[in-house]
Amino acid sequence: MHYLYLGLAILFELIGSSFIKMSDGYTKPLPTAIFVVAYIVCFYFLSLALRTIPLGVAYAVWSGIGIVCTTLISVFIFRQSINIPTLIGIGLILAGVVTMHIYSK
Repeated sequence: MHYLYLGLAILFELIGSSFIKMSDGYTKPLPTAIFVVAYIVCFYFLSLALRTIPLGVAYAVWSGIGIVCTTLISVFIFRQSINIPTLIGIGLILAGVVTMHIYSK
């Protein structure tokens, strides 16, 4: 159940991050409200996940998956481009997340 909470935290973090972009510097009320609510829900589920998942592991998974998915959203939804150094950096982040998850107690 704790990884479900972590997954929901990641999902709402992605929603929040996307709506920050759509809020256009907080000038659009609806995207701004959605972003605020999404982050509140995100941190609620993250707090539930932290009841059983160690902080370092949870945060590594949350931020690592968040970075990868946010990058994909920026490419496919917002039509932003990425380059080779960005892909290498994301690969290194993922390697770190996997390493922490595998070797953490």
